Amino acid sequence: MKELLIIIPAYNEEKSIERVVGHVIEDYPEYDYVVVNDGSKDDTSKICRANNFNLIDLPVNLGLAGAFQTGLKYAYKQGYKYAIQYDADGQHKVEYIEKMLNEMKKGYDIVIGSRFIESKKPHSMRMLGSRIISTAIWLTTGKKVKDPTSGMRMLNRSMLKEFALNLNYGPEPDTISYLLREGVRLSEVQVEMDERLEGESYLNMVRSVKYMVHMVVSILVIQNFRKRDSRYVKDNNKERMGNV
Repeated sequence: MKELLIIIPAYNEEKSIERVVGHVIEDYPEYDYVVVNDGSKDDTSKICRANNFNLIDLPVNLGLAGAFQTGLKYAYKQGYKYAIQYDADGQHKVEYIEKMLNEMKKGYDIVIGSRFIESKKPHSMRMLGSRIISTAIWLTTGKKVKDPTSGMRMLNRSMLKEFALNLNYGPEPDTISYLLREGVRLSEVQVEMDERLEGESYLNMVRSVKYMVHMVVSILVIQNFRKRDSRYVKDNNKERMGNV
């Protein structure tokens, strides 16, 4: 069984994709990767093909959840033990993957690359939203997640299957909250992240506020009505027993 796949969802990242993927290939060849081009309207796909990057080219834009799930389906079918979500904009640092992988091997289902284990959150509107989401998760699960909006998340084999085959799972804090309530084991490790150098973030001020409100309502209300497929729970238990 293959060990780890780096999943790189990309939407209109023509200015950064060659640098980001090239860094992974040249400096960390021990890791496999796949770029999931999410129906980009710019030259993201063209650049990936010109560089012979391992590429899944979606014909339409599915959004982050759809692109990430596509990568997870690929990882699951290709037999990987673990997979990690890795931003195409250059904010994530590949050198922290080994640290996250070592933490994962202690028996966790999900490991989050967190900016705020050893560092305090800055005082900004965006970090205020992160604090509110963290509080909502704590109120509903009793667990403290210091960086719930971090996109650098690693999943084990059982989670790969659950995310890949369940249409209701997106890579968002409300799903993390739901899974914590269901007994999934989660850990965070300290990482550092760079600022975006090129391109523009989807989350402007208005969208950030809408996102925060949506996540809080989902965590506090909607997740109470979700039901987890018993097949995944059984598979997860078998996975844990096999790692003992």
